[in-house]
Amino acid sequence: MTDPEERSVAGDAGAAAAEELRLHGHALVDRMADYLACVHERPVSTNLSPARLATRFAGPLPREGRPAEDVWESVWKDVVGEAIHLAHPMYMGHQVAPPLPQAVLADALASLLNNSIAVWEMSPTGTLVEAQVIRWMTGLIGFPEGSDGTIVSGGSAANLTGLLAAREAVFPGVWARGVAADSEAADAVVFTSSHAHYSLERALGVMGLPESAAIAVEGEGGRLDPESLSRQIAASRAEGKRPLAIVATAASTATGHFDDLDAISRVAQRERVWLHVDAAHGGSFMASPGLRSRLRGIERADSVAWDPHKMMFMPISAGAILIRDHRHLDAAFQQSAPYLFHLTPGESRSSDIGRRTLQCSKRFDALKIWVSLQHYGLDHFGRLLEKTVENTIVLHRIISAAADFEAMHEPEANILCFRHLPGWIAGGSAEEIDRLQDAVRARYNMSGKGWITATSLGGQRVLRVTMMNPHTESVHLEALLAGLREEAAVIYSDRSASGV
Repeated sequence: MTDPEERSVAGDAGAAAAEELRLHGHALVDRMADYLACVHERPVSTNLSPARLATRFAGPLPREGRPAEDVWESVWKDVVGEAIHLAHPMYMGHQVAPPLPQAVLADALASLLNNSIAVWEMSPTGTLVEAQVIRWMTGLIGFPEGSDGTIVSGGSAANLTGLLAAREAVFPGVWARGVAADSEAADAVVFTSSHAHYSLERALGVMGLPESAAIAVEGEGGRLDPESLSRQIAASRAEGKRPLAIVATAASTATGHFDDLDAISRVAQRERVWLHVDAAHGGSFMASPGLRSRLRGIERADSVAWDPHKMMFMPISAGAILIRDHRHLDAAFQQSAPYLFHLTPGESRSSDIGRRTLQCSKRFDALKIWVSLQHYGLDHFGRLLEKTVENTIVLHRIISAAADFEAMHEPEANILCFRHLPGWIAGGSAEEIDRLQDAVRARYNMSGKGWITATSLGGQRVLRVTMMNPHTESVHLEALLAGLREEAAVIYSDRSASGV
């Protein structure tokens, strides 16, 4: 029996921890709410240089603590104050979402519980929550009974897991033999588009395959062309290469274009090649009746990567890998850990998720997805998505009507690339026009008026926006172009003053 004095000490410690959390938690949540209410009044991002900002984080390791109030004041001044504010309606940058309030709260509860979801005995309820979320996601995609998946850190881990499952399906036993001992596996190739995410090549490198194992099949707008794909598969086989997988993209990071999954899936079935769909960005379009047609054919994929922390507005991290046949997921990772993994009575397949994922320290990231779907409902996510796509279409219309801007493509998702071409640059060289795009973007982001990205398309530098915030309105789209014009005018003025 526990000694009464020990119980008293433990009770006192628990009460102190509870009071600390209550006191500072209430204060933090209040301040977080105030931040959200007034975020539109802030500059979108810091105007400090990396070197100057680094001076705020150059102090020595503290040997003694200081009051929590002081620490949190430093957080709000130095961390929050100089951060990029994704909840700002003028943030139109990378594919990272302003998270939903209930998801933020669920994320905090997951941290409090701190259950490791890799092992059932460490997370009996967490394991079931994740299993239900995975069932919901595979059901949305249209996978059959017997499919499975896991919540992972993001698209990179999901793509790697999907390709590992493909490798064991195509080359059974290669996990045990190793790629170097299997000449066919060592010569495996993957077919994808020129706009595939860089994590694909990284995954192949982790799997021991060379850069040349990724074969880009060129198509219009960087898409994977189904007819060219068939010819490339035949050509690779004629060269003695063994197809490992086709990797289709929905939607691409650069432009938001969707590969023709319907046609590509039929090629995969005809050629008997594993089809992996990188739907890290576009998978959430399944939540919208009006947008899900962009993913037609995804139900015939063998594996799908999907990031709820993108277009389901979850806090990072929350990705998922979904596999049509759970046996391929089970075979993707093969290891023995009797101190962790066990079959519980009555099980024919272990409930330990850690058997089927790269992660052993596995956070309870499924909770925020589960709570948010329970509270908001799937249709709410569809409406949020539709608003971001509508904003992108409106911006494309505004740009197309402007003489000093050029849209590079029509939007299929919530991503758009364009260029600013003021009259004074019209006679400039391609290099000068490229430099202007980068200079305008740098000045605009530093100004705090907004935040956008840039990329290269067809050898040209272009400006790029991702409409991640459903609270962005038409007035903000007009402000974006006005802000870019203002910065370009300053560049022109400086150029004229210097006689260039």
